[in-house]
Amino acid sequence: MAEIHEKVDVCVIGAGHAGCEAALACARLGLETVIFTVSVDSIALMPCNPNIGGSSKGHLVRELDALGGEMGKNIDKTFIQSKMLNISKGPAVHSLRAQADKADYSREMRKVLENQDHLTIKQAEVCDLLWQDLCGEIDRTESKDPSQRDKKIIGVKTFTGTVYECKAVILCTGTYLRARCLCGESITYTGPNGLQAANYLTDSLKKMGIELRRFKTGTPARMDGRTIDYSKMEEQFGDERIVPFSFSTDPDSVQKEQVSCWLTYTNEETHSVIRANLDRSPIYAGIIEGTGPRYCPSIEDKVVRFAEKERHQVFLEPEGLHTNEMYVGGMSSSLPEDVQLAMYRTVPGLEHCKIVKNAYAIEYDCINARQLYPTLEFKTVKGLFSAGQFNGSSGYEEAASQGLIAGINAAMWILGKKQLVLDRSESYIGVLIDDLVTKDNREPYRMMTSRAEYRLLLRQDNADLRLRKKGYEVGLICQKQYEELLEKEKLIHDEVKRLKDTFVGANQEIQSFLASVESSPLKTAVSLAELICRPELSYTSIAPIDPDRKPLPEQVIEQVEIEIKYEGYILRQQRQVEQFKKMEKKKIPENIDYDDIRSLRIEARQKLKLFRPVSIGQASRISGVSPADISVLLVYLEHYLRDKKETVDEK
Repeated sequence: MAEIHEKVDVCVIGAGHAGCEAALACARLGLETVIFTVSVDSIALMPCNPNIGGSSKGHLVRELDALGGEMGKNIDKTFIQSKMLNISKGPAVHSLRAQADKADYSREMRKVLENQDHLTIKQAEVCDLLWQDLCGEIDRTESKDPSQRDKKIIGVKTFTGTVYECKAVILCTGTYLRARCLCGESITYTGPNGLQAANYLTDSLKKMGIELRRFKTGTPARMDGRTIDYSKMEEQFGDERIVPFSFSTDPDSVQKEQVSCWLTYTNEETHSVIRANLDRSPIYAGIIEGTGPRYCPSIEDKVVRFAEKERHQVFLEPEGLHTNEMYVGGMSSSLPEDVQLAMYRTVPGLEHCKIVKNAYAIEYDCINARQLYPTLEFKTVKGLFSAGQFNGSSGYEEAASQGLIAGINAAMWILGKKQLVLDRSESYIGVLIDDLVTKDNREPYRMMTSRAEYRLLLRQDNADLRLRKKGYEVGLICQKQYEELLEKEKLIHDEVKRLKDTFVGANQEIQSFLASVESSPLKTAVSLAELICRPELSYTSIAPIDPDRKPLPEQVIEQVEIEIKYEGYILRQQRQVEQFKKMEKKKIPENIDYDDIRSLRIEARQKLKLFRPVSIGQASRISGVSPADISVLLVYLEHYLRDKKETVDEK
């Protein structure tokens, strides 16, 4: 039987959160795109927690939306509870988190994909990547050192033998490659939720010289909500006034009735059950090979590592409006089913619980992301991009962010345009990708606000001001959205200027107002901006002494207040960013031979050869490269570039 041949521009392998964003970006930029999935029912699947956002992750979703991604819009359509976290702290760590109806979230995202021009969904397992060497010959065989050979992707081949010729491939395989799920002594060779694993692509990747590693993650049990006693738990409500994720969503359209979540705790009895059965845990029995996430440990890990703790939080979260299933957040496990039931039934409110789906751990193949450029393209394979958990990260939001960037850059590469690289000073997405490609991550990477050095500038509330223009330049933000951004910027600028230029004197009216709000009296005239800087005052509270103000949108008022109250801190971080930018602008030639730099320490030389940084800034963040090594590298580059220029001038 003859092979079927198709021709497209881009092949996206995997239809999880990374794959959906990657495919939509390519298709929306006019490229013929096909997205492959082992099951169309797994599109935008939420195999673990039923929520989007959270601390730092909310920043990623807001940035994704500012650039033209879909996740923010989709959760705005399908959330069942929404809450702004860390509201008692400063604006740098405020983060939006929303519970999703898992089935609706997947269904709505699938609908978006199905109705997107230039995009085709294909249920098929991709088993082989097709590539060319520099001589243009198709090569599917192993070489002595394939990682040292320059290759170019030319297509993919499915299990049924269909060949799709393409110009770029984006790997978004998530946790499906050679996946196996573990529940005590029981092992099933499936992907998440019992879906089919992808068992063949790994061999093709190894033939290309791509370094793979084994990671693991896990998920807790799902309970029948009818068997839970909520009277023994603390009810957790959503916000009264809901803030949407997407800058394009009308805030009034998302105000609706919300469901409750519930908080309870483990206890010493819970911990005793776990400790008594550790020998039956695949983690402690040595059955699990992969490395798990340190910042999202299983309950057995928590009990062992934090033995001094008397209890751990447990969140009961609805899986959706049309199911009784409840997600037991905080109690991921791979213990056997009988131990799970005994363990869960020691928790207040779960004494008579019935398990719908057992907790399990899942192992899967992924890559060491140091093999990627900051564009998320492989260094040794032209046209091959990678995103999501396959890059060694964890979380829906991290995956979607990488998917969007990989999709944009695959499209830009095909179209011959400048690719998009976000640096650490302009986005959480930039921090995420820089950490993945610069650091040798030995466990699934999770985004946290503490990883962002410039987090006062990278707030979730100003993601559109930071990144909307870039989305417009790429082509994913329309003219109307861009004009709305420019209008918002103007309103903020004009209002801040007005407040700084408007002075009030120490007259009786002003003094009476200040006394009424328990603020100290004025001794001399001050600007309205100076008054707003007082901790007890705000833009809204000084309205009685500011008769000239005009009505402004809530988002504008928020930015005006933050810009005024935190001006000193913001200016300080902006100066730090200027220094950072100088290092990032110092590019390192791709063909530099680090063995020629004799003054470099051996460890630094080895690390620089391994990571092949694109700039001095990136080189300075590689573990094992010291400030002294950077100084040596700077001196060498100065001579290298000068000699190169002189050679060109002589010719």
